[in-house]
Amino acid sequence: MSPSLPAPATRDQSRVALVTCALFPALYDDDLPLRDALQARGAIVDAVRWDDPAADWPAYHLVVLRSPWDYVPRRDEFVAWAHTVPRLHNPAAVVEWNTDKRYLDDLAGAPVTPTAYVAPGETWTPPSAGEWVVKPTISAGSQDTGRYALPAQADLATAHVTRLTAAGRTAMIQPYLSAVDTAGETALLYFAGPDGTLRFSHAARKGPMLTGPDDGTINPGSETISARTPTPAQLDTAAKVLAAVPPHLGPLLYARVDLIPGPDGTPLLLELELTEPSFFLRSAPGAADRLAETILKSL
Repeated sequence: MSPSLPAPATRDQSRVALVTCALFPALYDDDLPLRDALQARGAIVDAVRWDDPAADWPAYHLVVLRSPWDYVPRRDEFVAWAHTVPRLHNPAAVVEWNTDKRYLDDLAGAPVTPTAYVAPGETWTPPSAGEWVVKPTISAGSQDTGRYALPAQADLATAHVTRLTAAGRTAMIQPYLSAVDTAGETALLYFAGPDGTLRFSHAARKGPMLTGPDDGTINPGSETISARTPTPAQLDTAAKVLAAVPPHLGPLLYARVDLIPGPDGTPLLLELELTEPSFFLRSAPGAADRLAETILKSL
């Protein structure tokens, strides 16, 4: 065995790094139940910033991405870092693919919210009517996101797209699905089972983040989280989404599938979170224990 690697883990000796950032050096609140569940099972758990130059990543039996949410302006650096970390979950190939929302185009056969992309150097002609969301393909937490009512706010929407592309970023434009204001989003959480396949754990309702078009500026609302029981249609859609993930990316330890009803009520994928999703552990009793077992069994 290489001297740089720790001895084979037993459950009482397992060392797990939960990856965070400078904004949450002691972990984001939603991750504390996971830390506690792992420690209750005898694991040594450290909260480690992804960009901490003193971090000894090979010393950990598993490195789990949790809240490294300041990576967006340094995405290339973050991806390069991920490729250097042994035993990272989800794996670096997944991180590289999933941190650019153009991955939506790779999910062949899955019901995805219609999305248009505008790359640097390209121009965009706004739709004639409707409400539309403009955001960059590389973002987190609704950063640089706006909601616009057309045609009244066409100039504001165009300026937003231009601002993103002028900064070298790719813009994405999606219809604002009004069901988010009533039904909300449904986030379905999956953790790997003993055989490595993803199994449904729990679901949560996410309230609207964009509270409405006013002057076209970014309007992140108060996102409320509550427990939700998914419908058979939502479970079926989530299964189709997960089946469409390119298999060469490697095994998944966890996944979050964010769905919203389309105009006809059919669930549509809004985002597939495979890098650093909130798990909403506080809204689902037993979920932290299930995830802790998943992590320890994967060693």
